[in-house]
Amino acid sequence: MRFFQLLACLLLTLRLTAQEAPPLRLVACEGKAQGTYYIVKYLSADTTSLQPRIDSLFEVIDKSLSLYRPGSLINIFNATGSVQMDEHMKAVVEKAVLTSKATRGIFDITVKPLVYLWGFGVTKPSFKGIPPQDSIRKALSYVGYRYLKINGNRLTAIKKHTEIDCNGIAQGYTVDVLGKFLERQGIRNYLVDVGGELCAKGMNQQHKTWRIGIERPAPGDTAYEPIQGLVQLPDKGIATSGNYRRFFDQGRTRFAHTIDPVTGMALHNHIISVTVIARDCFTADAFDNPLILMGVEKGLQFIAQHPEYDLEALYIYKAANGTISEACSNGFRKYME
Repeated sequence: MRFFQLLACLLLTLRLTAQEAPPLRLVACEGKAQGTYYIVKYLSADTTSLQPRIDSLFEVIDKSLSLYRPGSLINIFNATGSVQMDEHMKAVVEKAVLTSKATRGIFDITVKPLVYLWGFGVTKPSFKGIPPQDSIRKALSYVGYRYLKINGNRLTAIKKHTEIDCNGIAQGYTVDVLGKFLERQGIRNYLVDVGGELCAKGMNQQHKTWRIGIERPAPGDTAYEPIQGLVQLPDKGIATSGNYRRFFDQGRTRFAHTIDPVTGMALHNHIISVTVIARDCFTADAFDNPLILMGVEKGLQFIAQHPEYDLEALYIYKAANGTISEACSNGFRKYME
């Protein structure tokens, strides 16, 4: 009898607690950071804006990893060849080195001399267009993740003139940092978008998995007039790399800002974009550039051969007959609507 009395009291307490719990409301914060936009949406009973604290996080990460910020840790390293890293720089550099090893150097943050040589850096070269071959060979001599030495929090370049550019991975890291910040505030349902790199957790205000739009080609398209496709993002990260954001055309060839650190050449293949889904945005952002450089066949093969990275990808590319086509890994379609 006493057991049933205790059970009844417990059920009554739970019912009263549920009735007293304030409703969750959708809160949105928007702004500019890292040379792009950001949008943070989350469900919370407390509608007090977290935007000042979010902006402070961007500020801290910029002091570490921004090439545009004088005195940042990354600029100190590039100027002196050595720096004492903070937690943000260390996390990004260590992830970058692991990704370099996984992709056999197709991803490499020491690509900075080539990025600047091709005109996609903070400062521009004295010429326009394709760099001279001797300049590419010289820049390549400074490129190689093996020229980086990590000893505790100390990062050192073991070859003179080796510099790093973390723009190909830092945005995805920032997205996850913001997500973890929200979780520390007790928030379990959120969507973080920094310049098109996103992570999501939990449900949206309609009690459904967060959905995001991605550009896909219209059927039979020859000029890539995109239509909007929907992707579900159940506790995942997503990142996109493409040749439509920063590029220049020379002759009939388009050269995009993604640089191959092995050959020294800017991206100029038939791929328009690759969208990568992974367990977190940090990982998705780390692999989107190497996957676009690998190409469709090798990229999908890499994903199939390395399930440990939990990657899925959608390629949009121009086929031999000129039509815009798409190809994806086996698991990507389960996220598509």
